[in-house]
Amino acid sequence: MAKLLLVGCGKMGGAMLEGWLQRGLAASDAIVAEPVEALRPRTPGLRCVGSSQDVREKPEIVVLAVKPQTMDAVLPDLKRFADEGTVFLSIAAGKTLKYFAGHLGANAKIVRAMPNTPAAVRQGITVATPSKGVSAAEKKSCHELLEAVGQVLWVDDEALMDPVTALSGSGPAYVFLLVEAMAAAGAKLGLTPDMAMQLARATVAGSGELLKQSSEPAAQLRVNVTSPGGTTAEALKVLMADDGIQPVFDKALAAATRRSKELAK
Repeated sequence: MAKLLLVGCGKMGGAMLEGWLQRGLAASDAIVAEPVEALRPRTPGLRCVGSSQDVREKPEIVVLAVKPQTMDAVLPDLKRFADEGTVFLSIAAGKTLKYFAGHLGANAKIVRAMPNTPAAVRQGITVATPSKGVSAAEKKSCHELLEAVGQVLWVDDEALMDPVTALSGSGPAYVFLLVEAMAAAGAKLGLTPDMAMQLARATVAGSGELLKQSSEPAAQLRVNVTSPGGTTAEALKVLMADDGIQPVFDKALAAATRRSKELAK
């Protein structure tokens, strides 16, 4: 992997760093710039600083893992690296290629990526899009960095990053809400709240692992567990009705996509 500077080492940045180190990145080949001392990793051989201003050597890749609202504050110092050809890999939601070009220069090499929170357990999925100046080799280096925390997909049309954000970026929250809703429904039927939540959590987690390991599509897995005339079929009549779960998800993802576009302005 390329020598890199990680700017921001919160939950997502920290998960990525841990993945890189486990995949063979030498600690001496990375620098972490993190203003909060408690968030700086204590990995032997890894250099940690409070700000990128303390970094004099040019990194091959800068990974931007700070919150979107603090991005304006960190980019001015980093422009010096952009002028020298460093590639910037951003995982900040809503920050567009145009935004980074405005701060780092029109010729800056930028990869915009949207990971999701299962990256914390290296089970995430990330979608990325490159600016025109990013070479195939540089794209490959960014792919390897993102792959340390899960699957990676690429799109050429940056406009697709808005529905990507709505589906996979925000998606974990929908799954957690599903667990809450299942547990609440179970409690209303007489189960204790603790048992209902344990059943819901284990069911969703186990189903996700089955989906991951199976070569069958989700629709077939659903059919496999649905006996004609059985209890699952009765529940699915409600969930798959014209006013069931699909139109709710259609409205939810459309709303999230609209908000993603608004935040990018």
